[in-house]
Amino acid sequence: MSFPAVQSRTDQSPAPNAEDALTALVALVREDLDACNRQIIERMQSPVALIPQLAAHLIAAGGKRLRPLLTLAAARMCGYRGDRHVRLAACVEFIHTATLLHDDVVDESDLRRGRASANAVFGNQASVLVGDFLFARSFELMVEDGSLEVLRILCSASATIAEGEVLQLVIQNDTSSTEAQYLDVIEGKTAALFAAASRVGAVVADRTAAEAEALDAYGRNLGIAFQLVDDALDYSAEQEKLGKTVGDDFREGKITLPVLLAFARGDEAEKAFWKRVLEEKQQEDGDLAHALELMQRHGAFADTIARAREYGDKAIAALAGFQDNAEKRALAAVVEFCIARAH
Repeated sequence: MSFPAVQSRTDQSPAPNAEDALTALVALVREDLDACNRQIIERMQSPVALIPQLAAHLIAAGGKRLRPLLTLAAARMCGYRGDRHVRLAACVEFIHTATLLHDDVVDESDLRRGRASANAVFGNQASVLVGDFLFARSFELMVEDGSLEVLRILCSASATIAEGEVLQLVIQNDTSSTEAQYLDVIEGKTAALFAAASRVGAVVADRTAAEAEALDAYGRNLGIAFQLVDDALDYSAEQEKLGKTVGDDFREGKITLPVLLAFARGDEAEKAFWKRVLEEKQQEDGDLAHALELMQRHGAFADTIARAREYGDKAIAALAGFQDNAEKRALAAVVEFCIARAH
């Protein structure tokens, strides 16, 4: 089921189910999304041929455009009828794409969305530099918008993303890391851009500070839920579903919530196992399978998804003050989509 084409801002048709939620959201803002995609293609052009070639490789791999969709839908939910949100949605996608290019280099990833990653095809140097180019393009779009508030929101998010990634490096391979540190990582590297993408929708619509804060809370909680599910999927999903090699986080020694829960609930022998494979990086055949068994035994997967549900509920609650319309229901349904990926 998907949303019908609607004209009324108070249409009472039911929200889509979780599986159809993203499709419904895309259909609702299709014209804006097409315009955003045109902006992305136009702004990634350069006389240096490697730049559009590498950027196109990543874009061709697909991707849900979830973050720019949040900007487009939030602005429309708030009653905005101009076109500033289209350029800002492209800006959000450039920030996200730049971070993907940099992350794959840092993580030495070979796959991105089920295809060879850009660094695997073009090399690390090109990936880092094209990531820098896309960041620069995003700042051009911010400046062209002309709003200091928009510039503040998106610049702050960009800095926070970098801080989150650095913090992840700091706690990587450290089993004494805390859940609070882990949450700081995902709030920085993932939730900050979800929050900014949603918040600017209220800003371009000239809505109140309280409404901007509400959309910030929606995006932030959605982003945390999204990353919690991603971290669970790294240990439980098929490679085709995840778009990267299953167990990458394990091999890299990343400290995620499923690991923290399994470690905290394990006996001394289990703790010694986690220290060997994550801290000492002494991994052997069968270790990943044993890690999966320990996580299942201690309920780490189920509890990670339950935690994602808690943040998802907070995201939905943050929308309560907005007038009911198709965009509001679509944004709420997207929360269900993000959590349903775990099933």
